Amino acid sequence: MSEYRKLANALRALSMDGVQKANSGHPGAPMGMADMAEALWRGFLHHNPKNPKWPNRDRFILSNGHASMLIYSLLHLTGYALSLEDLKNFRQLDSKTPGHPEYGEVPGVETTTGPLGQGLGNAVGFALAERMLAEEFNRDDLKIVDHFTYVFMGDGCLMEGISHEACSLAGTLGLGKLICLYDSNGISIDGKVKDWFADDTAKRFEGYGWQVLEVKDGNDGEQVRKAIKEAQGDLEHPSIIICHTTIGFGSPNKGGTSGSHGAPLGEDEIKLTKQQLGWDYGPFEVPEEIRKQWDATEAGAKYESEWKALFAKYQAKYPELAAEFERRMSGRLPENLHQEAWDWIYSLQEAEDPKLATRKAGQKALDFFGAKMPELVGGSADLAPSNLTVNKSSHDLLPHALKGNYIHWGVREFGMCAAMNGMLLHGGFRPYGGTFLIFSDYARNALRMAALMKIPTMFVFTHDSIGVGEDGPTHQPIEQVASLRILPNFDCWRPCDMIETAVAYTEMVERKDGPGAVVLTRQGLEQMSRSREQVNNIAKGGYILRDCEGTPDLILIGSGSEVALCVHAAEQLSAQGKKVRVVSMPSTDVFDRQSKTYQEEVLPSACVKRVAVEAGMSTTWYKYIGLNGKTVCIDHFGASGPAGKLFAKFGFTVENVVQTALSLG
Repeated sequence: MSEYRKLANALRALSMDGVQKANSGHPGAPMGMADMAEALWRGFLHHNPKNPKWPNRDRFILSNGHASMLIYSLLHLTGYALSLEDLKNFRQLDSKTPGHPEYGEVPGVETTTGPLGQGLGNAVGFALAERMLAEEFNRDDLKIVDHFTYVFMGDGCLMEGISHEACSLAGTLGLGKLICLYDSNGISIDGKVKDWFADDTAKRFEGYGWQVLEVKDGNDGEQVRKAIKEAQGDLEHPSIIICHTTIGFGSPNKGGTSGSHGAPLGEDEIKLTKQQLGWDYGPFEVPEEIRKQWDATEAGAKYESEWKALFAKYQAKYPELAAEFERRMSGRLPENLHQEAWDWIYSLQEAEDPKLATRKAGQKALDFFGAKMPELVGGSADLAPSNLTVNKSSHDLLPHALKGNYIHWGVREFGMCAAMNGMLLHGGFRPYGGTFLIFSDYARNALRMAALMKIPTMFVFTHDSIGVGEDGPTHQPIEQVASLRILPNFDCWRPCDMIETAVAYTEMVERKDGPGAVVLTRQGLEQMSRSREQVNNIAKGGYILRDCEGTPDLILIGSGSEVALCVHAAEQLSAQGKKVRVVSMPSTDVFDRQSKTYQEEVLPSACVKRVAVEAGMSTTWYKYIGLNGKTVCIDHFGASGPAGKLFAKFGFTVENVVQTALSLG
């Protein structure tokens, strides 16, 4: 037995034992990929277990995250802060070893993976960020950004549609430092995949413009090493290494079958497997001589020390660039940005355009932040002229050159959003990307993963309602805003004019612990006048825009394009002697985080007559209007026709809002 195999067997044993103790998990993939992992982690991966965040480390992403015991075993053996007890607590409540790898919960895990293919999408963002930072900061004599992004992925990752979006773009851009090792074992939960996944993967990736390498025996560490070395030699094309492996390698009765995929092997089978592997040790036992060979702390410290020495030379020769690199990799915003942003917001009270679409207002916001934040990287899923995501500081990113700051993602909404998450996780960038709101559904799981990881990725969704008009119900969002609002830890902003849009962008830029989206109109909107206090209160998610004397007997609540409708309805109702308050609610998520005192000030419980007005579903509004309140919303699909006629047809008129309010008595 080779030394490589003995070291790989330590991964197999720990993975088997962890899944067995939890009585839950996936032992087959870790067992099948153990030789691949040993080859990469001991032969090539530059990382420092004692400092998992040093900037020039290689990034490793386990896209097939169900094989989590593999990465936990790797982290433990190489010296990360993951103990044997942590491995024994696999999948247990409050453990550091959850069912799938989670960013921020496990040291050394670069991104949360589990939804198949999405780790691969993240990896494209990681690799893109590395190349873009290298273009910006490296100098011929001093290359401070120079590392690889490695991905493990399985059959399921390549069946998911996002794999096409991500890999097509990676090939087009020429991300040569992206190396993917494909665990081609031919088995999924349902059995042998040949009956439902018969793609010629090699030809597929050749078509994308990738370097394609094949390892006939992916359970031979020496063959895998040779392939990784060859992959590193081509820096113009991303590489896929197709490793033909046996799932559950070593298991005499379940190896090569779906029986090892998603369930413990069982005590008897583990005993037989260890005998077959020549692993004569008890549960979770790894002999000291093997632990010493796995320990990467000394090598890791050397890698980081060498980079620090390089960076010290860089600092001496290029001090301003070095300071900027450190600021951006730390995630710190430019100095004085907060004050400058709010000075700009206050200046907008004198609106030049009395009727401005919020997508255009969003572009003005991007003009402001683009000039202040070199880390701001934008893009759109083939809708830049409609989303208006290009700003005055934008320069197109071109294949292989990768010197710009505006990415044309193509019609790849899901791939775009997953890659943006990867760019943000890599560090050095604050990405934003746009598409029509209706297509946020395509990208939904990437939005969810950003929220789960608590990372501040920024999403721009335009054409936010039936105001899209003639494109018809296929393109008219109805349920999408409500859907974004119910996503935990995700701030959805639907501003009503230039000032609310500016505040929304400012709040998204300054947020550190979660993503956000601005939802913007196609059509022009009336600009509201406000006091300085009202402008400040926009940042609270909801505020009093128009008020009456004393306690109101009626409250109209609106967002986005319907705020002006509420204001004009309030004028008519006030003329009839009603005491009416208008509340603009650009973000229910942010409003919900305010104090109960503030919420009561805005929506006093003494006033039970309330109407919510929004060109979207009514679902999320009952929290604010109560069961006795009424809505002017749309709980059905739209229709084809000019926007103005659609708004009238579906009741978004001053007259209908007035009548709805009066019907409350």
